[in-house]
Amino acid sequence: MSDQRNDSAEDITVVHLMRHGEVANPDGILYGRLPGYHLSDLGRRMADRVAEHLSGRDVTHVVASPLERAQETAEPIAKAHGLGLATDERLIEADNIFQGKTFGVGDGALRKPGNWKHLVNPFRPSWGEPYVDQVVRMMSALGAAKDKARGHEAVVVSHQLPIWIVRSYVERRRLWHDPRKRQCTLASLTTFTYQGDRIVSVGYTEPARDLVPAHLLAGAKPVKGQAKAFGA
Repeated sequence: MSDQRNDSAEDITVVHLMRHGEVANPDGILYGRLPGYHLSDLGRRMADRVAEHLSGRDVTHVVASPLERAQETAEPIAKAHGLGLATDERLIEADNIFQGKTFGVGDGALRKPGNWKHLVNPFRPSWGEPYVDQVVRMMSALGAAKDKARGHEAVVVSHQLPIWIVRSYVERRRLWHDPRKRQCTLASLTTFTYQGDRIVSVGYTEPARDLVPAHLLAGAKPVKGQAKAFGA
């Protein structure tokens, strides 16, 4: 008699992939992987809101990107469930050649012709970490979180671009895209449900939507002087 289980008998595990809250960034810098960028007061309120939203869930594992804004977002969630906070380097923000520069509308790095050479291939993309590389590391990190929380739920805190790219991969969409149309607002949850080791559904919620500034919502029209910090 085979001991191999059918899919219907396998554990159901839920992994909530969360984007961090708002960051204190008055100069509109594309901060990328730079250290020293912390949540704003509003960002902390967003993190607390999501912790409250998840308080009744069966969360047994919380893990975050090593960057401060992700760690600070994950802390109240871990605390609410009496858990330690793990760190996974694979959840870090995507590398970007424009890191440390301003990237607004009508100003910033794109006005300089010397930077245009980095924009020649949006399919890879030529300005930063290849999309395929992001898929590989994020799928690996999600799988690790699933294994840690098998039969329960995990919360995984990362950054907008890697979250959107791995979701696009799972939902079989093209990886190159218009950054303004990412459905991955601040403090949002992109939820992957696993049956055994298979992803069987993807969901999306915004528990802190009412706290998110209008110009940072998906599809919002860019405003001069208010950098959207794509990929943050």
